[in-house]
Amino acid sequence: VVANIRGGGEYGPSWHQAALKEKRYKCFEDMEAVAQDLIDSKLTSRERLACIGGSNGGLLVGNLITRPVASSLFGAAVCQVPLLDMKRYSQLLAGASWMGEYGNPETSDWKFLRRHSPYHLLRHDILGKPELDSDDVLGDPTESANPGWKCPKTLFTTSTRDDRVHPGHARKMVAALLEEAGPERAPMVQYWENTEGGHGGAADNGQRAFMWALTYNFLAKELGLVG
Repeated sequence: VVANIRGGGEYGPSWHQAALKEKRYKCFEDMEAVAQDLIDSKLTSRERLACIGGSNGGLLVGNLITRPVASSLFGAAVCQVPLLDMKRYSQLLAGASWMGEYGNPETSDWKFLRRHSPYHLLRHDILGKPELDSDDVLGDPTESANPGWKCPKTLFTTSTRDDRVHPGHARKMVAALLEEAGPERAPMVQYWENTEGGHGGAADNGQRAFMWALTYNFLAKELGLVG
């Protein structure tokens, strides 16, 4: 299923502009609506439904596995070369060139960027870890905003040599899931980092074939499509 959510370019400039900056949440809501309709129509079930996206689509997947509704709709997810820390994205590699799309986290834009920064949603909203305030002072631990949250089974892929989205986004998210969320709340988290390949994740057809074989093997196993 290709969701064609707002924020993409499928239906022209207005469709893309409908989910820029403070309206970014609309693309996540659209994806939730598509997933819910597939389940309600009995075309699939939560256990057999997965989402996959890379780069900006990785930001989408990061939100889907941390948002209260979306995380309950997917049995598995694949998050490729993702943007996940929206506080620091503009300081890493090509990130500053995307502020027209997402906003500038060094300004008041951070107020809305914070609401769809997967790394912050996970560590602070879900896990209740202390967060730096506007004066860079570490606050106190907080109560979880979603105590029943459980992460869909997720594969993260990235590239050491990605020159657009820094692999640190995926690395720190995986570390938080494994070390802070733990196996009870994040029962299956896998990570693959290619040492070559740039933003595409693969340097040649052989590496590309391996990456996609890894991806579809993960999905087949975790969605129960193979014995």
